[in-house]
Amino acid sequence: MKNSIAHSFHIPVMGLGFTIDTPIKVAHFGISSVISIGEDQLVEDMRKHYCECYQLPYIAISEKEEDYRARRITSYLNLVNELVIQSTEILRQQPFIIGSDIMKYFDLLPDNSSERIKYHIMLQTNHKAAKEILQQELRSSICAGAIDVNIMSKLNKTNYGKDGSPLPNEYSDALSALRGFALSGLESSVVFSAGYNPRLYSYIESFADFYPNKKGEVKKKIILKVSDYRSAVTQGKILAKKGLWISEYRIESGLNCGGHAFATEGLLLGPILEEFKLNREELAQELYTICNQSLVLNQKNSYPTIPDLKITVQGGIGTSFENKLLMEYYDINGTGWGSPFLLVPEATNVDEETLQQLANAKQDDYYLSNSSPLGIPFNNFRKTSSEKQRLQRIAKGKPGSPCYRKFLSSNTEFTEKPICTASRQYQNLKLKQLKEQDLSADEFKKVYNEITEKDCLCTGLSSSAFLKNNIVPKHHLTAVVICPGPNLAYFSGVFTLKQMVDHIYGRVNILNSVKRPNMFVNELGMYVEYLKKEIDKNMNSLNNNKIRYLKTFQSNLLEGVNYYKNMKSNIIKELEGFKNEMNQELSKWESAINGLMIPVQV
Repeated sequence: MKNSIAHSFHIPVMGLGFTIDTPIKVAHFGISSVISIGEDQLVEDMRKHYCECYQLPYIAISEKEEDYRARRITSYLNLVNELVIQSTEILRQQPFIIGSDIMKYFDLLPDNSSERIKYHIMLQTNHKAAKEILQQELRSSICAGAIDVNIMSKLNKTNYGKDGSPLPNEYSDALSALRGFALSGLESSVVFSAGYNPRLYSYIESFADFYPNKKGEVKKKIILKVSDYRSAVTQGKILAKKGLWISEYRIESGLNCGGHAFATEGLLLGPILEEFKLNREELAQELYTICNQSLVLNQKNSYPTIPDLKITVQGGIGTSFENKLLMEYYDINGTGWGSPFLLVPEATNVDEETLQQLANAKQDDYYLSNSSPLGIPFNNFRKTSSEKQRLQRIAKGKPGSPCYRKFLSSNTEFTEKPICTASRQYQNLKLKQLKEQDLSADEFKKVYNEITEKDCLCTGLSSSAFLKNNIVPKHHLTAVVICPGPNLAYFSGVFTLKQMVDHIYGRVNILNSVKRPNMFVNELGMYVEYLKKEIDKNMNSLNNNKIRYLKTFQSNLLEGVNYYKNMKSNIIKELEGFKNEMNQELSKWESAINGLMIPVQV
């Protein structure tokens, strides 16, 4: 099914299970969303669940079968595609009566949509023949949202055969996931996140669907999630040299986002977007030249003209004005609204207990943790059942988690085969080592907490999908990890899909009463606090490289503040008020940045 342009926003990937079936729920309303295909057992369980729901034949794909991981992913994606096609066609044939999905489809569209305008003309038309013509035109305009998939590029664990020997590279996690998507019937995009993986990027060349046909059309497109312009250029050129076109750069705030937080060196979202805006055409032309040269050299079809290169942004967006500002001031093609949709049961998988906790959460319930086994800061929620379970295990003298899925196994400190730092095996070995060290009580407690803070994300980020859909997971572990961005603190309650979409487009306001600085100021504050912690963390082990890093970080923050102060307000009429509102906050954070004491050199 081809991508939709019905809406100017998409629902990004969230965790492993929170958006695992979101296309089935919202794609027929023209809303695009992203599925994580990182956890093949969850994918298989969801395929079984939906086959039972729709009374479709289900043949299990066992872990004992050849290439089971890729085959599971292909089968599930084909099922999702089939169900979306079916639900979209059912919607298209419905009568235009109150309460029908076809009415909901057009009610959800943005106000400036030509289809929505025509829809309201149709509602006001009394002439029967004219009304029927308009209704037929509206039916023909209906298109489903994209069923995109996400692969965290660097999560590419080597897998092993029955005899314990490592399998070839193409059976590693990320490459298997890519193959699963590539062999599916989807006409959509793969979103690569979490950095550059040479093996994965080279493997894309194996699949014809990523290359243009004779008309210059591509069946499967590539989206890169990036946090700055330099990374976008570097990765874009690497892929262009392989004849692969980046159809979209999906810019995400480094810290004002959900899940893992990949902090930039103090580069703020506004200046990053400005750089894309200024260099977009030049970048597209450069990549087009490199890409076509490669295609011609390798005797493949080339692009007759420069293909679309979309720029979208996500992370911390909370109001319709911020959405408009991003779209119009930075001339981007769309926005991503993630964490707020965790409060929309029609769109995402959040179990009832966790949903109520989120709906009634306080601002300090959201925090940036060190709980990820990847060693990357992770946006977390204090009240999860997984956090309770983690503390209970520690109290019982059994810290760590059973490690069944092993997707985040990367540590070889104690073992030949990598193990996960959240696993009971690793934490037992690490704590045994810790007890042999001659540390003070305070230092021992500090290191102990650092070791045992790691939590199992493989099961935790899947559990909510099992609980909501009444699925019994293979190993009966149901404690929930959820990773909303800090922006969710400004939303309270449980919302319908229509309420959330209307909020995005400015038709209603569902923010709570907590005072909310705008998204740029929020992000700036997060970066200042992050830099403070980096300074404290490194103060006892400073060298000239670390000092340069901290100084660059500080300098970039100050440049960002200056950029916001000098934004041109004549582009959007409401911008002047927006700037006046944030100037006081900017001055406060500027003073805080200048007050940070970083040595000149060691």
